[in-house]
Amino acid sequence: MRSKRTEPQGALRAAAALAAPLLLLTGCGTGGGTAGAGDGEGTLTIWAHQGQDREVVALQNAVDAFGDLNPDITVELTLIPEADYTTTLTTSSPDELPDVIEFDGPTMASLVYNGKLSPIDDLVSEETRANATESILAQGTLDGSLYGLGVFDSGLGVYGNAALLDEAGISYPEGIEDAWTAEEFTAALADLAVEDEDGRVLDVKQNYGFGSGSEWTTYAFSPVVWSAGGSLIEDDSADGALNTPATVEALSLVQEWAAYTDANTDDNAFVSGDVALSLVGHWEYPNYVEALGEDLVVLPLPDFGNGVKTGQGSWAWGVSSTSGNGSAAGAFIDFLMADEQVAALTAANGAPPGTATATEASDLYGPGGDLELFADQLAATCGRGAITADCVSVPRPVTAGYPVITRQFAEAFATIWDGGDVSGALDGAVRAIDTDFADNDSFTIP
Repeated sequence: MRSKRTEPQGALRAAAALAAPLLLLTGCGTGGGTAGAGDGEGTLTIWAHQGQDREVVALQNAVDAFGDLNPDITVELTLIPEADYTTTLTTSSPDELPDVIEFDGPTMASLVYNGKLSPIDDLVSEETRANATESILAQGTLDGSLYGLGVFDSGLGVYGNAALLDEAGISYPEGIEDAWTAEEFTAALADLAVEDEDGRVLDVKQNYGFGSGSEWTTYAFSPVVWSAGGSLIEDDSADGALNTPATVEALSLVQEWAAYTDANTDDNAFVSGDVALSLVGHWEYPNYVEALGEDLVVLPLPDFGNGVKTGQGSWAWGVSSTSGNGSAAGAFIDFLMADEQVAALTAANGAPPGTATATEASDLYGPGGDLELFADQLAATCGRGAITADCVSVPRPVTAGYPVITRQFAEAFATIWDGGDVSGALDGAVRAIDTDFADNDSFTIP
């Protein structure tokens, strides 16, 4: 692959893009409050997750630059280890929170439900809102109010080793328009396996973990459900959404992939040439292009009948409901969402930019860039509307009940992957999800 990137090399693990959102719900939501505007001066407190070193440096540089431009504001940044971050937000009471909170996208509704996030529509500028990508706005909006904005996003694709594909006589798509059907993809696996010593030709990052507690499972394989015309939940019920006949058929086909999949325990299957295809997110690009060079091709996920689908969403920034300095907090988020800071932070972690202008200017995600496919997918977000054949990226459900959804789907998928009954596994997940929603008044936010 001819790389035009200026972004740095180095691995970006899935956890950096997909923090596990297993929040502890309090049973009865208190609903969100509204931050006080304040006078835009004084001390501004910020919590953020401690990601990879380059991200930390880029964030600290942004904080310092904001402080230099705003001498009347004293910025206090607290970095919390990523493994502990969501738990810290969950267990802190609203009055213990700082002014500005970084949070993992799928946890937003739960934070609102528990009275910890304020709407930011009136705190950030109209220019900032207008320049945010549609996928970022879809992730950060709940019941018509904006609660969060992400500097960067995420996406899924299938990376291919062109040399191995060509050797096996496999033709592969050039983009979304000519994506493999699910059947064509499965047939390609079978053809590749004939040429492979152990028949294991696919990597789906099983080493990230499958089953309960693995957000990777939901992020990677919920697109199969959406592409089959189903959804994880609809109108506060998983019944008739997650367990449709088309979803059962789609996941039955995916179940066949297990026989062609390398367990990838050393996380080296694709870069070593042991497999020809790897289903994973944007974060593996630096490793993959370094290993394969021009033999690397970036492909969309297969189409299960309702169009190609991919996940989206990552870390976002919001304002706590108890902040008394909302004006300064909004100004800080405006600053982070400006092109210079978006470019610096996404250069540090390789993620898709969260603004239209930064995406257009990106050597990696802009026109002709190696990962333009990921930007094209995010530009075609389904948002909060119907998951039609014409849209591509789908946000995970914005509901305070998301923790039970992702846990039950991940458990059901692990059962399916191990050869279990597909329909039975999905029906079990549906019962657990719908029971939890019924017990919690559908997690309605007051």
